[in-house]
Amino acid sequence: SPDAEMAAFGEAAPYLRKSEKERIEAQNKPFDAKTSVFVVHPKESFVKGTIQSKESGKVTVKTEGGEIFSMNPPKYDKIEDMAMMTHLH
Repeated sequence: SPDAEMAAFGEAAPYLRKSEKERIEAQNKPFDAKTSVFVVHPKESFVKGTIQSKESGKVTVKTEGGEIFSMNPPKYDKIEDMAMMTHLH
């Protein structure tokens, strides 16, 4: 069984791979790739969110907490000195 293979990793096993039961549960959860997103969170790094609406270039996202950060313009892509960026997150 796949779970028996993970026993070799001892206490770390639950962090390396979901159990067979957890994998089956995850496969059966509803998921919409068009509305499921991650949003930056100050303590959790990222939290799950669901897009509620899109209108005139604006997106409303329902999250489990967190905030949305502004994006830098394309002229800053691959810039060598990050201090020149408008937004530092």
